[in-house]
Amino acid sequence: MRPTPRRTVRQALAAGALAVAATAAVTLPGTPATAAPATAGRAAAGAAATCTPAQVVSNGGFENGTSPWSQSSTSVITSRTGESAHGGTSFAWLDGVGSTHTDTLTQSVTIPTGCGSATLTFWLHVDTAETTSSTAYDKLTAKIGSTTLATYSNLDKNTGYVQKSFDVSAFAGQTVSVAFTGTEDSSLQTSFVVDDVALDTSGDTAPPADSTRTPAAPSYTVSLSSDTAGTVWTGHESATFTNASATALSEVYLRLWDNYHGTCSAPPITVTHVTGGTAGALSVSCTALQISLPTPLAQGQTATIGFDLGITVPSGADRFGHDGAFSFIGNALPVLAVKDGAGWHLDPYTNNGESFYSLAADFKVTLDHPTTLLVPATGTSVDTPGSSGRTVTTATATRVRDFAWAAGPFTKISGTSSSGVPVNVYSVSGISSSSAQSMLTTAESAVDAHAARFGAYPYGELDAVLDNNFWFGGMEYPGFVLDLVSTTALTHETAHQWWYGIVGDDEYNNPWLDESFTDYATDLAQGKTGTNCWNSVSWASSAEKITNSMAYWDAHSSRYSTVVYGYGKCALHDLRRVLGDTAMAKLLKDYATSHWYGVSTTAEFKAAAQAATTTDLTSFWSTHRIDG
Repeated sequence: MRPTPRRTVRQALAAGALAVAATAAVTLPGTPATAAPATAGRAAAGAAATCTPAQVVSNGGFENGTSPWSQSSTSVITSRTGESAHGGTSFAWLDGVGSTHTDTLTQSVTIPTGCGSATLTFWLHVDTAETTSSTAYDKLTAKIGSTTLATYSNLDKNTGYVQKSFDVSAFAGQTVSVAFTGTEDSSLQTSFVVDDVALDTSGDTAPPADSTRTPAAPSYTVSLSSDTAGTVWTGHESATFTNASATALSEVYLRLWDNYHGTCSAPPITVTHVTGGTAGALSVSCTALQISLPTPLAQGQTATIGFDLGITVPSGADRFGHDGAFSFIGNALPVLAVKDGAGWHLDPYTNNGESFYSLAADFKVTLDHPTTLLVPATGTSVDTPGSSGRTVTTATATRVRDFAWAAGPFTKISGTSSSGVPVNVYSVSGISSSSAQSMLTTAESAVDAHAARFGAYPYGELDAVLDNNFWFGGMEYPGFVLDLVSTTALTHETAHQWWYGIVGDDEYNNPWLDESFTDYATDLAQGKTGTNCWNSVSWASSAEKITNSMAYWDAHSSRYSTVVYGYGKCALHDLRRVLGDTAMAKLLKDYATSHWYGVSTTAEFKAAAQAATTTDLTSFWSTHRIDG
């Protein structure tokens, strides 16, 4: 995903907006002296303890009265006019009085035994009558125990809700309070509005012995039918997979990523009537669904699960949303989570970057839709007549990590790159024909430039969907990208076909492995050498590193683009200068070949780079803060 100035504004809003107090008593296994913090959302499947991921806050959307919340006054939990809920009709409204005032909100919860990870999330809206742009008069503080998670103020006013997320795994084994406290000074109101509070748990305390990535070789078969607008899709999905691990597989997890864009009470992705296993509870803010298998799946054995699927596309020009008549449907199909040496990867959704760690899979997706709607999609598509006024688009994709599509009355133009790759550009209303043609030329040249450097493009065709209302700039999916009219952004998203698509990675825990490499590839395609770009590097803290995870960048969102995109590509330019142009080009092409349809890790790339030179790179990695 290519960040834009508009995105930076959104990051700034997401980085600060709160000053409340809610209390949750938390019990986790272990003691503070011995329990190491776990990565948010990571479930390790071990022998010592068993964790059933769960959401343990009761009545987090305030739709069922006030219990079990404790509030400083009866007006905190409310549905009165003047503010609105994030989901449902009720919410918690702290302050907003316009005189000296304090509100608090508390709840006691217990985290199940055996869970080594816990993530506290809530949605916050701030509005204020204060006019200052420099002084925090009214404040909202979120705490766990005696530790302040965040403090927000009237300076963090925003027009809508922003989700806040905190890894509270470090408090494993303790009973602690999570407190929201809002304080207001003597004049000019500030309202802190909180909704959809959740505390998701996951992660057994003992690591697994087997680091093999599984379930392997997934194959998805999907059949969906849309309403007349292309915003509601219903049908069926099945997933066939093999257990590659020597450890028997007793469960799998489906990632329902786009439930981030709704609420647990009204999720946009629904899975019902599961066959081939038993559905458990939704967890990780309703983006993970446990499916218990009837019998443990031994190494080499194959199983299939099936389920009815419902998708409701929300309003908004987003990775998952509709901009008027045009729907963009990324990450909507449930896909299997990955279990590896760290356990089940059940990381939270991040709107700042990507969370989508998945193994290469095959997809056959049948989309029944009104003929008036064009439906660009991952893979190679064939259209056949459906019932009266409808078309059936069948898209087939091999060895891809995800599947995305769009639906709307797009304007389509097509071409073929010099190397023979079919390229299609789909434009929403308002995109000029000259802009569309320019983007077609860009995509054709970019796909060929990247292929020459890293290996032939394998996905049959490339679809680019253009909308200048995208807040995020651009977003990559296999054979399918969403983009603004921007030469640089489209060149970047096309490079992602290799760095994330063909050469996979754990996008949540190692975002640099796709974003830094993609921005470096973008520079090369545009003839930029990164001369002296490392000279402008200035670290915000000793903890800031190119290789930090999205858990870190979500807490330091204003620095994500600068470090991961900017410093990351500059580090690769510097590595090229150490190795030499020819050796660096060979390194990347050989590395892509050896990880084709596989998964890259920082340790593997560092080892490959070291093998490409007689120069000891130890100080290089240290100077450039590339750990792992």
